[in-house]
Amino acid sequence: MNPTLTTPWQNLSSLAVETGNVHMRQLFEVDAQRAERYHVKACGILLDYSKNRINDDVMSQLLALTDACKLAVQRDAMFGGENFNNTEDRAVLHTALRYQGKGEIRVAGQDVLPEVRAVRERCYAFARCVRNGEWKGFDGQSISDVVNIGIGGSDLGPLMVCEALKPFASGPRVHFVSNVDSAHIVATLKHLNPATTLFVIASKTFTTIETLTNARSARQWLLDAVGGDESAVARHFVAVSTNREKVTAFGIDANNMFGFWDWVGGRYSLWSAIGLPVMLAIGPENFDELLVGAYEMDVHFRTAPSAENLPVLLALLGVWYVNFLGARSHVIAPYNQTLHRLPAFLQQLDMESNGKGVRRDGERIAYATGPVIWGEPGINGQHAYFQLLHQGTALIPVDFILALQQAGTLPNHQRTLAASCFAQSAALMRGKDADEVRAELTARGMPELDIPAAIPHRVFSGNRPSNTLLLDELSPRSLGSLIALYEHKVFVQGVIWDVNSFDQWGVELGKQLASGIEKVLAGETDASAYDASTRSLIELALGR
Repeated sequence: MNPTLTTPWQNLSSLAVETGNVHMRQLFEVDAQRAERYHVKACGILLDYSKNRINDDVMSQLLALTDACKLAVQRDAMFGGENFNNTEDRAVLHTALRYQGKGEIRVAGQDVLPEVRAVRERCYAFARCVRNGEWKGFDGQSISDVVNIGIGGSDLGPLMVCEALKPFASGPRVHFVSNVDSAHIVATLKHLNPATTLFVIASKTFTTIETLTNARSARQWLLDAVGGDESAVARHFVAVSTNREKVTAFGIDANNMFGFWDWVGGRYSLWSAIGLPVMLAIGPENFDELLVGAYEMDVHFRTAPSAENLPVLLALLGVWYVNFLGARSHVIAPYNQTLHRLPAFLQQLDMESNGKGVRRDGERIAYATGPVIWGEPGINGQHAYFQLLHQGTALIPVDFILALQQAGTLPNHQRTLAASCFAQSAALMRGKDADEVRAELTARGMPELDIPAAIPHRVFSGNRPSNTLLLDELSPRSLGSLIALYEHKVFVQGVIWDVNSFDQWGVELGKQLASGIEKVLAGETDASAYDASTRSLIELALGR
């Protein structure tokens, strides 16, 4: 359905004109309970959304929009195993991977949970074998390092989680290689010992060109160390894949191939065997906690009223800015250093899901959909991109993310971290007007004649929106909840915009063209099929 034709959407359009530019300073001044009313806590996460350009009328119509777009019906369809991914005729059931209940989850009439649990137990058994030293390399040594070779969802999710949970790491060192630029794998392997290195090749089809190129280079690195003895491959390579034929042809023992299902999209796959490097790093028990945290957020999403539902509220606030106040990007600013890969992970999750220009029925869209997601750790961003957030011409909402407790944190550092996070959200909201700047400069002793020229450069308009997400602690369980929160936020926005959040046809054309161009660069075909610009670039790459 076209959401712009609904009554709430039309009401929101009017409210954007009437109230969208009311300054948040004023909203806080007239409502002493604003901070208390506009915050919700669930699953160890507090969402303070009071620093947004909203009032009760705006929130009422945003919540009505979820009913108009039949969010509850579509949410139940996804969780129920229906073929929600309509362009690929597939179910969308990453939630089944972390299900902790006693019931069944059926796809095409078959309960998928027994197989999900069986694959997970195989992964856990393997992880324990490596972690306790039972798994030996070609010369009888135990594994000290694991290198995950994958790309996209086979890299971003596990990498982000391994970084976020470094304080919980107790197994082999885990490294990640994704870029087909040889500098990535060469630098990774440079200081590793082939005798104690295990490779996890993560590719559902075992045909992804970037992953297979890196995997073959890793294989050759190992063979060079063992004098070409190919029997060593089976001791140092395992696969997360469904292509048994290609996996075994590579030299990997089929018993060490861990599969998953077509109803698990790549960017939603870290809960599956794709999470094997996470299991190796933090252990099965901590991975279980990650799953429990995600499941708890699933339950919250399915059962909490929309007005108290973390994913729904985050999604609706995003829709308000994208569709009614003209924001075209959104910043993710985690303050805990171990969350430094979270923005990159959420880029794929959000932009690959909702970066669509047609509705589910194939009709072109005339309204904005997914925003550009970007960011870096907020404490560094304060000295870099925050200048744009404070005084730039674009409206860019921010998600501030801070864990109040984290293993190994020094107390004085944590105080500075929290103070910086809270100060930035306050500064974005408050701003600083000309009178305040004048008083400040006068107090500093600036000559009166110099003040007028200085004021415009020091004024901050404020009224810049943000959400603050406070985690009680940064643990496997809370991280699972945080990731699931954003997964469901993306889902809700996809429902409102009426896009299929679970396909990614936009990535296919570039893959197809790259395959052909590589054949030209290898001298197997000519470049006549390509445009003049691409032909000239090919010629330059060939040194002609």
